[in-house]
Amino acid sequence: MSRILITSGPTREYLDPVRFLSNASSGRMGKALASAAIDAGHEVVIVSGPVELEYPAGTEVIRVVSTQEMLEACLRVFPDCGGLIAVAAPCDYRPVQVARHKLRKTGRGLDVRLEQTPDIVATLGRLRKAGQWMVAFALETEDPRLRAMEKLARKRCDLIVVNGPAAMQAECTAVEMLDRQGRVIAAFSGSKTEVGRQVFRVIEDRLIRCPAGEGASG
Repeated sequence: MSRILITSGPTREYLDPVRFLSNASSGRMGKALASAAIDAGHEVVIVSGPVELEYPAGTEVIRVVSTQEMLEACLRVFPDCGGLIAVAAPCDYRPVQVARHKLRKTGRGLDVRLEQTPDIVATLGRLRKAGQWMVAFALETEDPRLRAMEKLARKRCDLIVVNGPAAMQAECTAVEMLDRQGRVIAAFSGSKTEVGRQVFRVIEDRLIRCPAGEGASG
């Protein structure tokens, strides 16, 4: 049995007390992967941004809001885990300044300066210990395999799962799984519940049942 960290859902970066930057990540794929891992007898910790669904019974759920909060939770949990499945879609940018009160219309435009948020997976990749494995998701709108492979290398992952924007807030999805050599080792489509089970089966076969990274290279 392995202890697995799964990140899931979106994060929010507030502009003022009531408005925020975010995305349409639903958390469904994170839930599907958690269910598959629990059914396979593993221990699962989910670090989740704001979602409207309930995660499977038997999982430990740590709820966060911002990307910084998600990173801090992962830094606490990951050292005691065998691996990471990074399904979350955290905001890449946040406002440099957050207004203390609700921003009101003035009849003029509004310029908002943004700064990058921490890269959660890349940070964990730099800290991973021998024997730990990492799988990331990449949602791309252009050159999906090329951009996914850049992410895999930069974030020091073993496998990466590629999907597109149509997956957000959808019940179904289509994904490809790439290894470190850029090979498509699997492709699945269907309900997120079924795709999540198929993706986890590959992770279990290639990473959990063999030393980290060894299965990813073929």
